[in-house]
Amino acid sequence: MNLKPLIGLLGVLVAALNAEFNELVMATALPDFRGAFGISHDPGIWLESLYAFGMVVGMALSPWLAVTFTLRRFTLFAIGLTCGTTLLIPFAPDWATMLGLRLFQGLGGGFTIPLLMTTALRVLPPPIRLYGLAVYALTATFSPAISSSIAALWTDIVDWRFVFFEALPLGTVSAVLVWHGLPQESPHLERLRRFDWRGAVLLAVGAGSLTTLMYHGSHLDWFDSQLVCILAALCVVAFPLLALNEWFHPLPLLKLQLLGRRNFAYGVIALFLFVVLSLSSSVVPLTYLAGVQGYRALQGHWIMLVIALGQFLMLPAVAFLLDRRWADARIVTLCGLGLVACACLGAAAIDASWNREQFYLWQALQAIGQPMVVVPLLMMATNALKAPEEGPFASALINTARSLAVPVGTAILELVERWRGAFHSERLVDEVGRSRFQPMSSPMGLTTATGDHGETFARAVETQVSVLTTADTFLVLFAVGVVLALLVLLLPVRTYPPRILFAKH
Repeated sequence: MNLKPLIGLLGVLVAALNAEFNELVMATALPDFRGAFGISHDPGIWLESLYAFGMVVGMALSPWLAVTFTLRRFTLFAIGLTCGTTLLIPFAPDWATMLGLRLFQGLGGGFTIPLLMTTALRVLPPPIRLYGLAVYALTATFSPAISSSIAALWTDIVDWRFVFFEALPLGTVSAVLVWHGLPQESPHLERLRRFDWRGAVLLAVGAGSLTTLMYHGSHLDWFDSQLVCILAALCVVAFPLLALNEWFHPLPLLKLQLLGRRNFAYGVIALFLFVVLSLSSSVVPLTYLAGVQGYRALQGHWIMLVIALGQFLMLPAVAFLLDRRWADARIVTLCGLGLVACACLGAAAIDASWNREQFYLWQALQAIGQPMVVVPLLMMATNALKAPEEGPFASALINTARSLAVPVGTAILELVERWRGAFHSERLVDEVGRSRFQPMSSPMGLTTATGDHGETFARAVETQVSVLTTADTFLVLFAVGVVLALLVLLLPVRTYPPRILFAKH
């Protein structure tokens, strides 16, 4: 077998991981970044929402552009765009320039990540394709987990600017590998005459409205804000028009007809739900440790290392398991979901005494269960493809759904924190009010505050509210896992590993 395509695939993998680190490490280090530039919380949200907007648009356009300009040329362009904008952000002269660079940084990341799946489907023969999909799964399981450790290294040990400077060495390595490994081909520039401009505009309007709505809805008080109502109306109009346009366009950006195949539809929906569910192992515990226990990134990253390091064992192990004829991907998925569900329920028993040590067991279950969900869904989705030409269309749909899951998941967490936090706060204050003349502690462990102890009492109430809201968040994400399990039971059909399935043809 020619090793050059595998070298090229390795380069695309490094580029995709670099793009993921750009997003996730900066998200973790955002408080330090805002502090260095004197940016308050609400304006700082634009740094996240604009990146997410660029990511969605980039993931939808990337496979189409890669076919048009050739995989090698477009991958090198995406690497250059990602690294260039990342390195310029710390030197932005003003706020508007910084936001513009952040948008193009997200666009570069969105261009890069789908190329990994596109390249894997193109260069890997059926006997080893399943292991290539496990490599792609690193971007969904390994990157979110290791990013907190990288952020802790830069912000707490080295210097916050290295959050951006880290893009240069990884980008250089990936560019050299891609330049050497991917074949030189002639571009198909005639496709530009049939470019789906209407679809691109509708996608930009819909994605921009949705990401802004999801990230800014909470501090704008949701539908009490006129801006939120306008954004929601734009989403309601733009997305149906986009679907209608893509269905009838002769060369669409998103080939929606693929969703008529049960296993592929399952893969798209399941990856969306999986990204939301994976917040139970990353954002939620880190937010609790930072808010209640006062952890810095350097202290909290250890619980994420459990998941990150576990992927190097579990991803190839799951791929090896699924490569057996007798292994049913649906059963493997249900077993993985069972482990993740147990982790969510176990973590929902959280109380104010929990530190990182109490999370290790549940994070270990996540580390085992997550690969058992994501690798089977990728296999089932890609096995539904009938021709190599469908690979870029599949990559666009799968990755666009994945990119939309991040802002939606963020909004879900904020809604839980807003509604359940307000409920618990009112309940605790009412309970203390009823027992204010009683000398004993309240059933929730709060003692009536008088005199100089008022500040201590307020802190105790705030801590209990955070703990109870965190427990509710784990239960909500457990419900997402239940929905995903029901989807596994109802939608996909049995399929076999690529080396067996495609050997019949």
